[in-house]
Amino acid sequence: MATTINICKLDELTDPGSRGFSVISNGETIDGFVILNEGEIHGYKNNCPHTGSPLDWVEHQFLDLDTAFIQCAVHDARFEIANGLCVAGPCSGDSLQALNIAHDGQVVYLVI
Repeated sequence: MATTINICKLDELTDPGSRGFSVISNGETIDGFVILNEGEIHGYKNNCPHTGSPLDWVEHQFLDLDTAFIQCAVHDARFEIANGLCVAGPCSGDSLQALNIAHDGQVVYLVI
């Protein structure tokens, strides 16, 4: 049976926009973020495949200045929003770890 954990209200996300979160499930902390882009919501764990460090450089800020890519604050790697694939930087070809995200039109959920 799947468990859903409330992440944020859908109207708290701009399009495009991002929001970080940290939740505890079964004694494990999950640090992640969601991105609303072109009406679709994507979710990933908040750690870079290169160093394992968090991606955000300012709270809830995961997108580059042009809002075209997810950007790592540590070494400026760029990741595609739709699939988490690194397309620039030292971890090119690696991907962010996707999270199962759902919404009901009002609330965004992490599904575990």
